[in-house]
Amino acid sequence: MVRSYVEKPSCIILAISPANQDIATSDAIKLAREVDPSGERTFGVLTKLDLMDKGTNALEVLEGRSYRLQHPWVGIVNRSQADINKNVDMIAARRKEREYFETSPEYGHLASKMGSEYLAKLLSQHLERVIRQRIPSIIALINKNIDEINAELDRIGRPIGVDSGAQLYTILEMCRAFERVFKEHLDGGRAGGDRIYGVFDHQLPAALKKLPFDRHLSTRNVQKVVSEADGYQPHLIAPEQGYRRLIDGSISYFKGPAEASVDAVHFVLKELVRKSIAETEELKRFPTLQSDIAAAATEALEKFRDESRKTVLRLVDMESSYLTVEFFRKLSEQPERSASDKNASDKNAPDRNAPPPGPQNPERFSDHHFRRIGSNVSGYIGMVCDTLKNSIPKAVVYCQVLAAKRSLLNQFYAHVGRQEKERLGKMLDEDPQLMDRRATLAKRLELYKSARDEIDAVAWK
Repeated sequence: MVRSYVEKPSCIILAISPANQDIATSDAIKLAREVDPSGERTFGVLTKLDLMDKGTNALEVLEGRSYRLQHPWVGIVNRSQADINKNVDMIAARRKEREYFETSPEYGHLASKMGSEYLAKLLSQHLERVIRQRIPSIIALINKNIDEINAELDRIGRPIGVDSGAQLYTILEMCRAFERVFKEHLDGGRAGGDRIYGVFDHQLPAALKKLPFDRHLSTRNVQKVVSEADGYQPHLIAPEQGYRRLIDGSISYFKGPAEASVDAVHFVLKELVRKSIAETEELKRFPTLQSDIAAAATEALEKFRDESRKTVLRLVDMESSYLTVEFFRKLSEQPERSASDKNASDKNAPDRNAPPPGPQNPERFSDHHFRRIGSNVSGYIGMVCDTLKNSIPKAVVYCQVLAAKRSLLNQFYAHVGRQEKERLGKMLDEDPQLMDRRATLAKRLELYKSARDEIDAVAWK
């Protein structure tokens, strides 16, 4: 048990040995030599000097001739058992000890450096020197602990002021921190924003390719639509009403992929909001504020989605509202191609060389005639598809992504600004365990600072 204490480098060792025994066999000296070979921490103490046999003394030890230590040996005379039985107090015992050394013929010349009082003074001086030597390292350790506590307090957040102005300022700062993280996701500073590009580069083109134009523009359906559009009076030159119905019906298919793109981007933005809230360190201490921001952001995103859906559907409707007539004029203006060119061309390409069917054309009601109409409409729809493939992403980005970057929490800011102090306080509710942890850290911080000030005061004396 003693070894567990004296092994520590900061421990001062009192190697106490009785003067009436051989110092060479002292267990205290032996243990001190093992744990403190240099002797820097060891003080030799001889007791029972008054109990030595007549004609003997301990001068060899006290003067360091028989066993030398780095620090001088100190002899002491404690109370005897008779003194203890007589209840001799310590003051009287110290006085008796001084008298013993001062009147002793053997130790009189060493009286000023003997006794319990001198030992206490010697140890105090040594302890003071050791402390002064270690003050820089102690202060460095205290400063390190202070820095660690400050860092943890910064991480979990400092206490919030109780007035409404301070609370409102804190809420706005938390919101701005969230918006910074959210914008980093969109702009590429953090992962996630690239998924929006994936919607436009993969999901939208794949959805457009799956549209059932082959079925809608099949020969049988073209014949059905054209015939219904003609009614009781067959078309004279070109089935314009049939063309328009086929085009309108084909363009209406684009609404599905357009709305799907809006919903896909909306889902990505909602996920980025969730991730941004989780990654905003400042918000982690305020679960209620997290929920309020998430609800406000989701509400704003839903408004942006509705506006984006209206916009992309308008784009589709605009393609139906006014057709590009130049496309069809070029069909009748181009010269007839050779049969070999026709065979080499794609089967879905519009037949631009055939003259418009009319009364003078005997193929007006043949399958070839309806296939040609379907081919022409397919070519026009392909042009519209290329246009919408470019315009839908622009509308979605403008109405949803850019709107989210600019004004995701605008309504929330206005709402917070109108709240009373009690409501602001509820928004800044914290986890009780976190509040207890902050209070504990604050107390430790004050203790460390107080200790540092005290040590600084001692060091300069």
